[in-house]
Amino acid sequence: MRRLTRTVAAAALATALALVSGCSGDSDSGAKGGSGGALEKVTYLTSFGNFGRDSYAWVAKEKGFFKEAGFDVDIKPGQGTGSVIQTIVGGQAQFGPIDLTGGLLQLGNGQAKDFVAVAAIQQRTMAAIATVEGKGIASPKDLEGKKLADTQSSVVRNLFPTYARMAGVDASKVTWVNGQAQDLMGMLGSGTVDGIGQFVVGQPTIETVTKQKAVMLPYSNVMQDLYGNVLITSAKLAKEKPEMVKRFTAALMKGLDYALTNPQEAGELLKKNVDAANPAAAAAELQLMAGYVRSNNSGTQLGTLDSGRVAKSIAILQGAGALKQNITPDQVIDFSLAPKA
Repeated sequence: MRRLTRTVAAAALATALALVSGCSGDSDSGAKGGSGGALEKVTYLTSFGNFGRDSYAWVAKEKGFFKEAGFDVDIKPGQGTGSVIQTIVGGQAQFGPIDLTGGLLQLGNGQAKDFVAVAAIQQRTMAAIATVEGKGIASPKDLEGKKLADTQSSVVRNLFPTYARMAGVDASKVTWVNGQAQDLMGMLGSGTVDGIGQFVVGQPTIETVTKQKAVMLPYSNVMQDLYGNVLITSAKLAKEKPEMVKRFTAALMKGLDYALTNPQEAGELLKKNVDAANPAAAAAELQLMAGYVRSNNSGTQLGTLDSGRVAKSIAILQGAGALKQNITPDQVIDFSLAPKA
């Protein structure tokens, strides 16, 4: 881990602020796909901003994987689970990743509907509480009496009561304040708060921004059955164009595999499309993310989703009182479209 941190020691604050839109310009309306037909235009949203963890989409575009599958893809920066769902269901975009647990919370509490997941991006949740040395936080119990910051719609924040209950933390003793995503690391570095909601892959950037050693409390340490990000589309598109969804998913998974195998190149491809991106930080994020994507079983095909594990995730949320409605795996996952193990 220290080696990865040193890799991005020169990463600039711009990496943490890389929320600008970026799309490569190698496509045009008259372009042809691998079969010689006209390319189908698709809008894809990242999970949040333009960080290295989402660079596989640009890899799929730049390496021609989307084009080979018959797509002209416009990549735009997403703004988190709730926003991505709303934009896709509303028809302004066709695909994008969300945190599956966040999606379950949205569906089970009546905040969203009419979306389906068709592939897993990460086999384990990357949600975490991040802090730095000197804050007196080394374990979940140490969060009591501390002040944490995150956006109101963040899955890290919305899942915290469940995490706290399972980790033996009195959530009523933890204070949450609002912060914009691009400001969170600065708030931590300035001492305004004791910790922030963050994905584990953000560790190198946190250390670059704060100039301090990061301490991460991954939710996966106590919630091992939870998936991380999943690729979603609208229920309408999944029903009307299942083969199109499968083609897009396969192309994106090809980009994901390539990015994990070639993180430095992926970082450079992200920089090519997003001026504010730092390729070293992006590569480090991908290296950290690899263990969450491939899981412990390296032979498992990328993107697979297991009904039993999703059911366990639902049971965890129900047991914690986090869901107002009873839901089933089939309500949120279209297993007929997901990659097979």
